[in-house]
Formats: sequence, structure tokens, C-alpha cells
Amino acid sequence: MLAATAELNFQTRLDPRAYRLIPKLTFAGDIDNLDPVTARRAYSLARKPYVWPLDTVGNVTSVARNHDGTPALRLFRPLAPLSHERDTYIFFHGGGWTLGDLATYEPLCRRLANRLGANIVWVEYRLAPEHPYPAALDDAVAAARFIFSHAGSLGIDPNRISLFGDSAGANIAAVLALLNRKSELGWNFERQILIYPCLDLTASYPSHRALGSGYLLTREIYGWYRRNYIGDRDPTDWRISPLFAAGLKDVAPAIILRAGFDPLRDEASAYAQRLELAGVPVQEIHFPEMLHGFLNMGAVLPQAETALQQIERAIRRPE
Repeated sequence: MLAATAELNFQTRLDPRAYRLIPKLTFAGDIDNLDPVTARRAYSLARKPYVWPLDTVGNVTSVARNHDGTPALRLFRPLAPLSHERDTYIFFHGGGWTLGDLATYEPLCRRLANRLGANIVWVEYRLAPEHPYPAALDDAVAAARFIFSHAGSLGIDPNRISLFGDSAGANIAAVLALLNRKSELGWNFERQILIYPCLDLTASYPSHRALGSGYLLTREIYGWYRRNYIGDRDPTDWRISPLFAAGLKDVAPAIILRAGFDPLRDEASAYAQRLELAGVPVQEIHFPEMLHGFLNMGAVLPQAETALQQIERAIRRPE
């Protein structure tokens, strides 16, 4: 493993650059009555100054929403020479299943395409609370089926398709990997990359108590996200909380990135340990001085570029 620890460690200092972002990106006011449309607008505007620059890529192709339920997709190809022997990552964005849009995440998708020399497929999954669980998961399943079945026409190698999820998107990716253990969606996933993933919606790990205030992803906003997504459904359903899956054997090999000042830190580490016990190859990447969401703040946090380098290294040198 690249790094592995679940212990709370308050000796590590939050990076001052990340600390200065907290008041600029933290929701204020009455969260319980927060209008999701207003919140989406505020989320996008607040993050705009901090996301990656909009890198030039080789090609961008839009795939319209399909009559069979496939969500809208956008395929980013890297600047690298055209090749059918490159990886493809199905990308699921963060934002608590409620926020996030292409404008906020396209810079990261473009950066990933060039950094990894891979195709990145953005999935426009439906958002809560207008479309609660299982809408986002259903869209993810439909997207994966479509990509596998149309790999040839999309110029994608079906043997080299993987998952890449950020926060709530990593929750979707992890569940999708569990659903596809026996190629139920059409083909095997090569790997799953989970970036500070939401894996236990009971929010019961110690880091939720220790880091639930003052570090951007507060317990109040995370509670609002969870209510929007699952309502009164059982949070221990493994399709909602992958950590509650009875077994993890045969899921795709994993790369899991976590941040030290993130309430989701402990569940990411716990999931890595469970994967390892199940015999699944897993690599952990840990940034102890960072907070939740930092990978999409490449304009101001140099650790974002370092994280991409470490992800690339983990892909090139699997355990």
C-alpha cells in the first residue's frame, strides 16, 4: 500500500492554503431549508476560481441521452496519439448526489485525460432531491451498459474500462463495481479509483465526530446530502453504503485516495482494509494535510497535481 492508517492524528497540520479556502467554500445559513437549485448555483460559482485550468485535449464528443435510459455522456480523449490500447475511465462527479455539474468538473476531466493518457467519460447522472436514490445508480448502470455495448463505435477497448469516482461519485463507482463482479454489466472493470469516497451513510466512524465541524464537509451539509439522496431508506443497504456489503471478493482492484482532514477518511481506510482481506488488490494514497474536495482545486492547491501523479504511479505499478 502507498499509505495506510485509520488513526486520528491531530499532529498533522492542515495546509494553510487549504485552511484559507474553508470560509470561502462552506455553506452558511439554514441548511435544512436550503434550496438545491440555489445551492447548485452557489456551489459552481464558489468553486470556479479554484478548479483546474481548462486544458486542451485531443477531442471531446457528446453522446446524447438515449431513449433506453442512458444518461448524457461526454467523452474526453487525451492529446496523446490515437490508440485503441488506452484506458477508459467512467467518471462520476462529487457534490453529495445533489450538487456538481460539468462546468465544475470538466477541467478535472480534461486534466485526467492528458495526465493518464486515457479516455474520460463524464456521466450526467440525475441529482437529488428531485431524483433520489436509486436514480443516480440507475443512470450509472445504464451508462456502463451503454459504454460496454458501444465500445467499438466509441473507439474504446472494452477490456480496459475502469471507474473513477469523486466523493459521492466514488460511492456510485464502488457500488457499480460490486454490481459488476461477474461482468453483469457486459464486461469486467479493470480497476476502480475512489477519491475520498462516501462508503458508509450511517456516518458513524470516529472521523465524522472529530472532523465534522470546521473542515468544509460539515456534519450539517453531509446530513443534508444524505437526506436528499436516500430519504428514509436504510443507510446500511450495501447499494447505498458499500461498506455494508456482505463480501467484497472479486470486485475490481482499487486505488483509494483519502485526505487527513476529511470526515470520510476513516471509512475510506476501512474499505481498503476490507478489500485487502477479501483478496482484492488495493492501493491507498493519503494526503494528511488536505481536506475533502482538494483534487478539484488544482488552481490553488499543488497537492492536487501531486495526487494525480501518485494516481498515475499507482496505475502504472499495480500491487
